[in-house]
Amino acid sequence: MSSTPLRTPLASWHESHGGRLVDFAGWSMPVQYSSIVDEHLATRRAAGMFDVSHMGRLAIEGPAARDWLESLLTRRVADIAVGQARYTLVTTDTGPDGLTILDDALVTRETDAPDGTPRLAMVVNASNRDRVVAWLRSRLPASGVSLVDRTAETAMIAVQGPLAVATVCVLCGDDDAGRISGLGTYRAARAFIVGQPAAVSRTGYTGEDGLEVVVPATVAEDVWQAILAAGGPRGLKPCGLGARDTLRLEAGMPLYGHELVASSDPFAIGLGLAVNLDGAAGGPRQFPGREALVRLRAAAPQRVRVGLACDSKRAAREGSAVVAEGGPVGTVTSGSLAPSLDRAVAMALVDRPFAAVGTRLTVMVRDVPQPATVVPLPFYRRPGPRH
Repeated sequence: MSSTPLRTPLASWHESHGGRLVDFAGWSMPVQYSSIVDEHLATRRAAGMFDVSHMGRLAIEGPAARDWLESLLTRRVADIAVGQARYTLVTTDTGPDGLTILDDALVTRETDAPDGTPRLAMVVNASNRDRVVAWLRSRLPASGVSLVDRTAETAMIAVQGPLAVATVCVLCGDDDAGRISGLGTYRAARAFIVGQPAAVSRTGYTGEDGLEVVVPATVAEDVWQAILAAGGPRGLKPCGLGARDTLRLEAGMPLYGHELVASSDPFAIGLGLAVNLDGAAGGPRQFPGREALVRLRAAAPQRVRVGLACDSKRAAREGSAVVAEGGPVGTVTSGSLAPSLDRAVAMALVDRPFAAVGTRLTVMVRDVPQPATVVPLPFYRRPGPRH
């Protein structure tokens, strides 16, 4: 495998506009342009625009596509409506306890083909794309389903923040603007943005209202610059992965490799919503790892995910020990200064007796004890109505 990072269709733009590029999950990605704090606060107050083209984008089509995914994913797909997106886990029945989590993913049912054939799209994490694609391809039936990895031929742009939807709608015709502005959360539609075909979903990873837009790679820079020109006077800024991480942490959203790992108990980390053990009409569903998940749901996990609000601005990092009563009771999975709150916060897995809201704990930050309090997740909740 080549050690040269892959480049998104927007990589040259990032280089020429001050983006500080780093190797992330095998891709050359901007970590920031100005500062992480400035980009974070711009997203909270106006809008931020993120190149997330490193995420894997898969197209699954065919008359048996829904039934096939229904047999492989933890979330129901058989009853997914056109224009609906669902968060799911991709699991296998391998591993010491009969369960390995390969990734978390977003599955969307797009507009069906003229003959009624289902068309679905799946977005997976960049670091897990190769193994998820290999897993899915190894289980393709002889006919009835096609799987195409469209990551290289498309770009994905996330526009997030209170002004995000209005900014994108300015670039659409009246019909498409109405369609986009009327989307509910976890809903999707096809539209034209500055005359270019786009798959638009009201989803995101920041805790803000916003859109994720997939366009052909050949027009990605044109669409990116048009959104920036429309939103710049309103306060929209291009943002890097640094701000995306602090935003998702404030929003209490898990990240694969941190809160969620191959051996995770989804119910212990607050991801039970991604697991449908039964079908829509009742009765057990069958998918890899189901029996292990049945056992986990019935058990009381020893450790659970909690939010920690630190007394200081000194941020804990992944792996920092959480202690109480003179001994270790947990481990930090993600931590950072929370720019919206002006204090350090962290997510951690802690022993259940110490997980109650209000419990005082100590986090070891570079061997220095820092007091913290267990608080509800998310740390930040956007004001105003939710769509």
